[in-house]
Amino acid sequence: MRDDLVPDDLWGRVAPLLPPALERRHRYLGRLRVPDRTVLAGVLYVLRTGVAWRDVPAETVGCSGVTAWRRLRDWTEAGVWPRLHAALLAELRRAELLDLDDCAVDGSHVRALKRGDHVGPSPVDRARPGSKHHLIVDRYGTPLAVTLTGGNRHDITQLLPLPDAIPPIWGLRGRPRSKPRRMYADRGYDFDTYRRLLWKRGVKPVIARRGLPHGSGLGKVRWVVERAFAWLHQFKRLRIRYERRADLHQGLLELVCSLICLRRLRMHAG
Repeated sequence: MRDDLVPDDLWGRVAPLLPPALERRHRYLGRLRVPDRTVLAGVLYVLRTGVAWRDVPAETVGCSGVTAWRRLRDWTEAGVWPRLHAALLAELRRAELLDLDDCAVDGSHVRALKRGDHVGPSPVDRARPGSKHHLIVDRYGTPLAVTLTGGNRHDITQLLPLPDAIPPIWGLRGRPRSKPRRMYADRGYDFDTYRRLLWKRGVKPVIARRGLPHGSGLGKVRWVVERAFAWLHQFKRLRIRYERRADLHQGLLELVCSLICLRRLRMHAG
């Protein structure tokens, strides 16, 4: 296994969240189970390089791509990645590295090479099949929640689900935080109905108006969500959607959000 793929600080946070392996009751056990850390290295290898699962070099990573895919499926169905992300967000809040008062939202198109849930004709890619990544970040660009929709879904459809998807963030004494105070968005989210719905939830909408000249100054706050998408799509497997199953692609998105949070913790500690 390549040690650089799963460093100790990552493995120490993931290992307690993984479901226990099933015990075999047969007399002849067959091949030994590949260790979870080695399999996680295979998942991260695919994430970083973008290779197909069948092309994972077992001699380099330590496991086959089929094994990595199956274990990813099991871990995703067990809810490992949302719990990992929530735990890292709590660590960031404890270290005072989160600013939940000001949050920004945006969406990004990706092409989908296979059919499946949350795939639709993309209006920005000649109606080719595609999906959308929707992201909400704090003032520093830390991913708080990510959702997946079809490429034909309007960004406004996720203006309310995104803040709802933020997990309760502990880390400090008192009640956990799970709601921003102000939410920034570009003019694609300019709908008064949704502004009123945000106000009812106690969130102040700061959204650019359509038809007005540029220069509102919102870009000084919103640019962090664009940078967060650049961080997200540094992982080549996410630049194009290859997974037919939407839950697996969502799981990879949540895993990368956790890796971004962990990188912020490393920078603070270093």
